[in-house]
Amino acid sequence: MALKNFAFNVLKTDKYARCGLIKTHRGNINTPAFMPVGTQATVKASTIDDIKKTGSEIILSNTYHLMIRPGVERIKLAGGLHKFMNCDLPILTDSGGFQVMSLSKLNKIDKEKGAIFNSHVDGKKFFLSPEESIRIQLGLNSDIVMIMDECPKNSNDYELIKNSMDLSLHWAERSKKAFGHNPHKALFGIVQGGLFKDLRVKSLKELIKIGFDGYALGGLAVGETQDEMFGILDDIREFLPEEKPHYLMGVGTPKDILGAVKRGIDMFDCVLPTRSGRTGLAFTWDGKVNIKNNKYQNDNRPLDPNCENLNLNKYSKNYLNHLFNTNEILASMLLTLHNVNFYQELMLSIRKNINQGTFNEFHDKYIDKL
Repeated sequence: MALKNFAFNVLKTDKYARCGLIKTHRGNINTPAFMPVGTQATVKASTIDDIKKTGSEIILSNTYHLMIRPGVERIKLAGGLHKFMNCDLPILTDSGGFQVMSLSKLNKIDKEKGAIFNSHVDGKKFFLSPEESIRIQLGLNSDIVMIMDECPKNSNDYELIKNSMDLSLHWAERSKKAFGHNPHKALFGIVQGGLFKDLRVKSLKELIKIGFDGYALGGLAVGETQDEMFGILDDIREFLPEEKPHYLMGVGTPKDILGAVKRGIDMFDCVLPTRSGRTGLAFTWDGKVNIKNNKYQNDNRPLDPNCENLNLNKYSKNYLNHLFNTNEILASMLLTLHNVNFYQELMLSIRKNINQGTFNEFHDKYIDKL
């Protein structure tokens, strides 16, 4: 049997915060890492070449959306997702469970059949079992594959969350079996259990028994407060395997990332920097900027005068304000790149401070500013 061509090593720790390196056959990923979201085989309003220039080393794409449009067979015929979208970076694909919960017009969960739902696009009926989710992700040729899980809405109903967690564990076993032996790929388990510590710990321990290449926390960023999210991370951090990457799914704001890194998280993804970029909200080291505000109409300073990457400091707030208020496409492109670049600058600074043993000071300086 061939050796696994996927590895993770922790290189430096600063209490719970840690720097590491994920090795894949497509390239290495320095952690803590932020993954720009390429939902429909594109990071919206940007090219892959520009995303790479921001320092991004991995992107995320979405199983649910790609199975609906254009369909996995079309992507397979193109040579897989990397060739289809001209991306040589590693790609992580989610399982589709979250979108089944949040987007489908009608869905039904069956323990054995999986999710039965109608497309949010045209109402067409789809079936997404654990086996089918894995088959689709392998057909896309993604590098990090996520197990099929049920992602319930935020709820205080203990029995509802427990039953959902038990179902996700059942599907985790089936996902692992369907994944088989793929030495060039990794399979991550997803911890569920809502805001209940005992359920989260049980879910994690059972997933560890099954055995995965990494462990993700799902079912967060679904309406709970930041303190509640951090509380769950505090509850389970001592149980997370030190030798495996820890991934907090769908998170988040710069403050979320700082707080989660402090609690041992290695990987993040979120649509926030790109979605905000399309709506005129910029992230900066001095906090958020709504560039559409009239007060920037005569401000000829750049968003970040120190950012020479991609020539982003050549565009003034005045000009960006004009682009947004005239609905120019360039507005979304420039602010998307600015935000993704800022997130990667943030991750680079986080890694630098962990390596220097100054992460806590860095965290405290920016946690209420960003």
